[in-house]
Amino acid sequence: MNTTSCQDISFTFPKKFLPPVFILVFIVGLVANGWGLKSLLHNWKKLGNVNVFILNLGLADILYLLTLPFLVVYYLKGNVWIFGDVFCKVTRFCFNLNLYCSIGFLTCISVYRYLAIVHPMRVMGRITVSHTVIISAMVWILVSVQSLPDMFFPKSSSNMTGECFDTTSNEYVEDYLKYSFSWTIIGFGIPSLITLGCYGHVITVLFCKDNINQVLKQRSLKLLIILILLYSICYIPYYTLKNLNLWSRILSKHKICHQWADGVYIAHRISRGLVCLNSALNPLVYLHVNEEISAQLRQLLQRFRQAATQLYTNNQFHNMTIL
Repeated sequence: MNTTSCQDISFTFPKKFLPPVFILVFIVGLVANGWGLKSLLHNWKKLGNVNVFILNLGLADILYLLTLPFLVVYYLKGNVWIFGDVFCKVTRFCFNLNLYCSIGFLTCISVYRYLAIVHPMRVMGRITVSHTVIISAMVWILVSVQSLPDMFFPKSSSNMTGECFDTTSNEYVEDYLKYSFSWTIIGFGIPSLITLGCYGHVITVLFCKDNINQVLKQRSLKLLIILILLYSICYIPYYTLKNLNLWSRILSKHKICHQWADGVYIAHRISRGLVCLNSALNPLVYLHVNEEISAQLRQLLQRFRQAATQLYTNNQFHNMTIL
């Protein structure tokens, strides 16, 4: 530990790493969510009440995806925000809204499927579309209230460098860590335990009974794997490293320096890129719920393989002709 001077942080790393990630997520996310929502609306009556949660999950993703081009410009310009302080806060608000709404609606989907599979007789006919709409509205309201305090933290530095912080300036970093840590527990920790608990119980019930449809077992297991991937890649690293990086900033502010500070900052920026992948990975939930989308994807992949094979064959024939 060093208490005199701190080593330089690699602030140039996000400028190189984040723009390509954001561009990729923007393209893949818009295509995947657009396709998924189109199929969802086309098969609305077939899917049941859970489609309300999936629709809202897709809308939350698209809301955030539309802010990514502005962030790409921000990082390409060397962390210079040219769209005004208000829109900076709106952009960061949309990020939090997407993040917590995604977790909220994934939790709703998990609880709904848990009740439908483990307690079908108790809930049959009792959960209506009106109930799912009300619950969805409550998720939006609660997440908005939860994310609103973030907008009251300064998002630009006092030296007028044109930055747009995803947290806040060093002056208020102690208060922001308290806010961040509390909502990590409430907005991420508790819903995560509920989600994993529901699917853990569902898998246990399905595989302990021999009279359960094998397709249902496989689909439930696939969704559990999807959720584990989402949480392992997107959510857990981000929340862990975000709070650790805030703590590192507090230590640095008080001239208490550690060699791992730069590594934590870089890892946090990587996790910042990975967490936005949730907007591109969430449509995997559509694949799980809607078999027609899965069939369409399989057909698309089969056509792609056939086209690739045909192209390879033609190239081989062309090369042999030249020889």
